[in-house]
Amino acid sequence: MAAHRKPRQFPLSGQAVRTAATLALASAATATLFEGSGHAEPALTPAQVKAKVDQLYQEAEVATEKYNGAKEKADRARGSLDRLRDEAARRTDRLNEARDGLGSIATAQYRAGGLDPAVQLALTSDPEQYLERAALAEKAGERQAAAVASVHRELTGLRQLHTESAERLTELQGHEADLRRQKAAVQGKLTEARTLLARLTAEERARYEAATASGRTGGGSSASGDAAAVRADRGSLPRGPVSAPNSRAAQAIAFAQAQIGKPYVWGATGPSAYDCSGLTQASWRAAGVSLPRTTYTQINAGQRVSRSELAPGDLVFFYSGITHVGLYIGGGQMIHAPRPGAPVRIAPIDEMPFAGATRVT
Repeated sequence: MAAHRKPRQFPLSGQAVRTAATLALASAATATLFEGSGHAEPALTPAQVKAKVDQLYQEAEVATEKYNGAKEKADRARGSLDRLRDEAARRTDRLNEARDGLGSIATAQYRAGGLDPAVQLALTSDPEQYLERAALAEKAGERQAAAVASVHRELTGLRQLHTESAERLTELQGHEADLRRQKAAVQGKLTEARTLLARLTAEERARYEAATASGRTGGGSSASGDAAAVRADRGSLPRGPVSAPNSRAAQAIAFAQAQIGKPYVWGATGPSAYDCSGLTQASWRAAGVSLPRTTYTQINAGQRVSRSELAPGDLVFFYSGITHVGLYIGGGQMIHAPRPGAPVRIAPIDEMPFAGATRVT
């Protein structure tokens, strides 16, 4: 029977070892190269960075208006829930009072023995005394019936209030979840924009900020550029009151003029900062007119007008999704809160895609 032997292994020679090591290293380097190239961010030109940042700021404004809408709905649901809870507390107090009244009647009947009138008639030898007692018993019965009805009424009302409160709470929780989603979307877009801007050189960033300060593009801006833009905007304001079609429009414009230079902060409605719809809402509030919160609801807050019919005080809207709004002041100019990093300022309505206009009535 033949013996089973292990195959003989021949050690690699020095040259073979070196060749194998070279191949292994080359293979690893190649794999690393391909892996890195698959995940490396593509190089962007300054112009591409600027275009991408502008797009991100516009997307952030879309999310901001959705956030504003969700917040408005959440606030309404919260107010409704608070009113229902207040009414439930009042009904609970009335229920307790009704129960106390019913308990007093029951206690009085217990102390009086609770005898049926027919029994009392059989036991008394004085008919007049019986009639007097019977009349009192009838009144007590009426009071008891009224007390029972009051308890029943308050209990029924409380059940309805609890059902409505549960519905409002569910609605509120849904709006708050939407609020968190839109907030995360805004913050994500702004973070991505800041990351892209950080890839520009100091010289490229300076040119970009100078262009931003002059209103030729979007994005971040420098303090000196902002100050220069604000001085230019205030210097371009007309002397005396604006020629508006009515006093309320003039008041709205005067308020907006006073906000020039204040920062854009998404979701802000003043008095120290604004987003675009927050500024127009606050401006018309100063004139005694209540506007809804978002761009896509403000556009329906008055009479639609064409671009050729624009008058000072009209609301002007931009982009296909109605995601930006400004306050028209005449001469093809508006006051608006542009975007993060760019304060409230005067700008031509031609700098963004025009989507429509509304005259507040």
